[in-house]
Amino acid sequence: MKIRDGFHVNARKKSAEYLIATDLKTDGAAGFKIGDVTYPEGELRTFTFSKTPLNVYEKTIVLKMAATALSDAPTGAQHIPLKLRYQACNNEVCLPPVTLPVDATVNVTASASAAHPAHPEVFQAPR
Repeated sequence: MKIRDGFHVNARKKSAEYLIATDLKTDGAAGFKIGDVTYPEGELRTFTFSKTPLNVYEKTIVLKMAATALSDAPTGAQHIPLKLRYQACNNEVCLPPVTLPVDATVNVTASASAAHPAHPEVFQAPR
């Protein structure tokens, strides 16, 4: 997520019950086993509208969802439809919560030897 300068969104682990937590979901995709989402830790920030610090995300964060291609997954570019729910706020106002469709594209190869890393800056190779 790239969060506009001057704005923040509530972290997955929200600071108060009334806040809208960042949430990434999928209804699944044919040929894939979908796992859990890994959310980064938020940062506690103090805002003029709150007496207590809030756990938020700012700037750029990475959400990761485990996805394993099953043996019957078609090869080539495959799409996993996702839904991202969040609420953006600045120091003066919170915008209404939104749910945006997000499309994750995964390239499925016929064998591990034909695979190549995608976004190594984000994903570390297994050890």
